[in-house]
Amino acid sequence: MQVYKVGGAVRDRLLGLPVTDVDRVVIGATTEEMLAQGFRPVGADFPVFLHPKTGEEYALARTERKSGRGYGGFTFYASPEVTLEEDLIRRDLTINAMAEDDQLNLTDPYHGQRDLEARILRHVSPAFAEDPLRVLRVARFAARYAGLGFTVADETMGLMRQLSESGELQALTAERSWKEISRALLEDHPQVFIQVLRDCGALKVLMPEVDALFGVPQPETHHPEIDTGLHTLSVLEQSALHKQPLTVRWACLLHDLGKGLTPEEEWPRHIAHEHTGLKLIKAVNERFKVPKDCQELALLVGQYHTHGHRALELKASTLLELLQSFDIYRRPQRFEEFIVACEMDARGRKGLEQRSYPQADYLRGAAKAARAVAVQPLLEQGFKGPELGEALKRERLKALKAYKDAATA
Repeated sequence: MQVYKVGGAVRDRLLGLPVTDVDRVVIGATTEEMLAQGFRPVGADFPVFLHPKTGEEYALARTERKSGRGYGGFTFYASPEVTLEEDLIRRDLTINAMAEDDQLNLTDPYHGQRDLEARILRHVSPAFAEDPLRVLRVARFAARYAGLGFTVADETMGLMRQLSESGELQALTAERSWKEISRALLEDHPQVFIQVLRDCGALKVLMPEVDALFGVPQPETHHPEIDTGLHTLSVLEQSALHKQPLTVRWACLLHDLGKGLTPEEEWPRHIAHEHTGLKLIKAVNERFKVPKDCQELALLVGQYHTHGHRALELKASTLLELLQSFDIYRRPQRFEEFIVACEMDARGRKGLEQRSYPQADYLRGAAKAARAVAVQPLLEQGFKGPELGEALKRERLKALKAYKDAATA
């Protein structure tokens, strides 16, 4: 049997990038031969094995045939007769359809190296259009390699558009979709992921709430970029430039969804968009079964981001309500993520990317002042139960008033 490195390991080595995941394909072997050599089977749908010593994955060469809808609608055929070229042709992009042996001899039947040099993301074969997950994958690769100048080939974009219009995207499971979305949002250029999905019509299918923001104007005095969709892309871009975690990036993507519901006759103002957007944020969260921490932050940022921007103007009582909403005493990190999401929102405006955001330190100081109020003295005064809660609230309000007076003097 012959063993080859395939896919990302080959692609990234040729690009001069660090190789993190190594996939191997085995030509000319049977399942029985792999087991006899001590390999451990792990593949549920097709034969994948773990090396007995290194634990690395080895997959038997296989072909696939479309047999149903969605990402899982395929039947696989693995046998010693399947050639390397037959295995590679079922892959999504030419840059992922190269293989090399231990001597670094390259097998490149579909011209992946040429497309690497031309910085083009191109499908390997027409079978690309059989798998709707590939729409998300190509958009994710576009986000990953945008900094190197990669773009999607026109003919590949055409197939992605065809998939978006076919109804196949609805067959994707929430789990598979979220896996691709979350990975894409953590790339260096997540805004490219959203833009590519929009260009091929997939955003309208997967996240119509985000797609609806494009073409919706905002007041030019606050938003020189005017278009709400473009603003959302800029906020996402800022979150990546500032190396924010997934929770913050997800919140940045969804924070303005309410503006997509504003009647045209009220444009460019968006009164109460923070509240009208909550049902949309909930819908997107549920659609993709988003992890709880991402769900919670997206809803809180959606509801309170304008409070963040107006922090220095808020009354002490409103400030206390804001802090209580985030449970800053038990979950301080969530409030910190809210603050940076607000800052990304402020920086995601054309020409204002470098403007200072004093609200951030002001909010941090307010949280510190509220947390500094001690419970023990109140207990010693005999407060307990609901009375203790009210006394604690009064003391925190007093502390915030003193903080506000000192900070804004």
